[in-house]
Amino acid sequence: MKLLIDAQLPRRLADWFIALGHDAVHTLQLPAGNRTTDSELNRLAMVERRIVVTKDSDFVDSFLVTGLPQQLLLVATGNIHNSALLKRFAVALQQLDSAFQSARFVELTLTDLIVHQ
Repeated sequence: MKLLIDAQLPRRLADWFIALGHDAVHTLQLPAGNRTTDSELNRLAMVERRIVVTKDSDFVDSFLVTGLPQQLLLVATGNIHNSALLKRFAVALQQLDSAFQSARFVELTLTDLIVHQ
């Protein structure tokens, strides 16, 4: 998977994906860092064909209105420790990879993976 990790999520998540062989970029790695605008993130995700991974519901609104980003993973776990977040991703990783073969919008909760059609 090619991922663009938004500012509300830890850079450690991007590093974790990279360690597993995925192509992940965190906003901290971009020229404007965590101040990169949502529209710029959408543009970058489109150009580089990346899944935007975020906790920000503004991306859901954008997706529903404009269809951007092209693929979106909403992390709806609430505030949890980074280690718990990584464990949740580890449990769901195979399902996520499979879901994004056809889905454009997926939501990861503490207990479920919701694929929006």
